[in-house]
Amino acid sequence: MAGLPNPLDHRKSDYPIETLFLKRWSPRAMSGEAITQDELMSLFEAARWAPSTYNEQEWRFLYAHRETDHWQTYFDLLMDANQTWCVNAGVLIVVASHNLFERSGKPNAVHTFDAGAAFQNLVLQAAAMGLVAHGMAGFYRDKARSDLKVPDDYTIEAMIAIGRPGNPDQLPTELREREVPTGRNPIDRFTCEGPFSL
Repeated sequence: MAGLPNPLDHRKSDYPIETLFLKRWSPRAMSGEAITQDELMSLFEAARWAPSTYNEQEWRFLYAHRETDHWQTYFDLLMDANQTWCVNAGVLIVVASHNLFERSGKPNAVHTFDAGAAFQNLVLQAAAMGLVAHGMAGFYRDKARSDLKVPDDYTIEAMIAIGRPGNPDQLPTELREREVPTGRNPIDRFTCEGPFSL
């Protein structure tokens, strides 16, 4: 059986960093095997330690394990293109963030930024555990809000599929061809000293 490619065969940093950053990527091939509750809690534990404004910890993770009562509700939130491969995920997660400060009730301009930091912790922990973690924008946010009863003071941010590595040969052809760790832009494409000059 073919396996997922090793990211370190496809990626090299320009400056010294921890290899975990290079190992983290977003494959779609998953085996369909279950993710244990303890494994999932380790991912959420990593997310828990993300930095946040005033320590608000605005992120919220709603989830469903495969073959449970909630699975179909979460699966039906996905657009068709994501359903084709998420059918083999072990857990589906909806990420939301509280868009008001709990301390004052005023709008929090960085709730999405902070939720993104928690997401990054989660996916790095997944990479360290040898799990697949793939974030997605291709889902129905309004349906997620209504079906999961998410209050208006929370923003629906993204979905995440968690699974065990699978066989890329079982993906549709167009996805199979994309199942390779990608590179990144050079640093000078997204940084500049002084005024904006990018």
